[in-house]
Amino acid sequence: MDKRLRIAGIIGAIIFSIAVLTSPDDPIPLPEPPSVKSQNISVEILAENLDKPRSIAVTDEKIFVTEKNGRIRVIQNNELLDEPLATFRPADVFEGGLLGIAIHPDFKNNHFLYVFLTYEENGSLWNKVIKITESDNKLQDAMTIFDKIPGSVFTNGGFLKFGPDEKLYVGTGTISDSSHLPQELNSLAGKILRLNDDGTIPQDNPFSDSPVYSYGFRNPQGITWDKTGNMYVAELGPEKNDEINLIKPGLNFGWPEKECSGTEEFEGAVMCYDPGIEPGGILFYYEDALALEHSFVMTSLRASNLYQLDLEEGLKSQRSILSGVGRIRDAVEGTDGSLYVITSNTDGKGFPDSMDDKLLRILK
Repeated sequence: MDKRLRIAGIIGAIIFSIAVLTSPDDPIPLPEPPSVKSQNISVEILAENLDKPRSIAVTDEKIFVTEKNGRIRVIQNNELLDEPLATFRPADVFEGGLLGIAIHPDFKNNHFLYVFLTYEENGSLWNKVIKITESDNKLQDAMTIFDKIPGSVFTNGGFLKFGPDEKLYVGTGTISDSSHLPQELNSLAGKILRLNDDGTIPQDNPFSDSPVYSYGFRNPQGITWDKTGNMYVAELGPEKNDEINLIKPGLNFGWPEKECSGTEEFEGAVMCYDPGIEPGGILFYYEDALALEHSFVMTSLRASNLYQLDLEEGLKSQRSILSGVGRIRDAVEGTDGSLYVITSNTDGKGFPDSMDDKLLRILK
């Protein structure tokens, strides 16, 4: 990458950190004492000393965690294996690298995993989706199935997840806050993409011969579906106006023209956070194992909590499930009804202890 771009990225990160840490109006909340006792749940530490973990994927027997530096870590029988499943060489940028990971719906038979990777080519940043074949915690094959998603130092999006329709959904970010590419349908930046499991374009996508499912996003971080099939996405705003959006095919969610509120042209957010809390992974939890009051579960980096809330009731319903562990980036449901959570204190914005970062299991 161009040396000037690297320097600009570093300077931008420093300025951002100083501004956040010194702001008297909206300081980063310090970690609170753990609130798990009041929720009648317990927390197990399954792995420690993870290096900038980004995303979790869970099977019946294993847990896979991506690390920003390019490694896929494996947790089996509640133990972190010494050897990673795979090691890639991502671009060394502040909010890029090896990001999302997804498990194929038929993983038990085909052992397919999918990852989202930021890379550099001829001085430019790009993102791509790689399909991995795994066997006994070893890499058997890796192939790029979708490429040339515009990359960024700060806003790459990066989630991957298979939907109820068994299509692969990919969240992509804008290249910069001044870019209007999220509004351009011929660009892959600032979009929710919908792909077949081999990277080809489904025939029933809303735009003909296009992977674009919806558009107008800044930096989407998490995706989930409720029990009736409605799709929701968590998105980071520019220091404020973080959004939870109800996604519908073909619709425009506004960035950079509009934030949070809707118009005839742009869809409004279901939830808008001002000041921002930096939402990450989201899911709907319908099991009885944890006896949660509300089904929507959301991680928060800046607010350092795992939350539950009712999207119809809004902010007044928001309750903490877990706090006191610092920044929380991703959460997924296990096959036994427990929740798996990764912290994100080594990402350059947190205050790590000697054992960070951690993979946690929340159970009754």
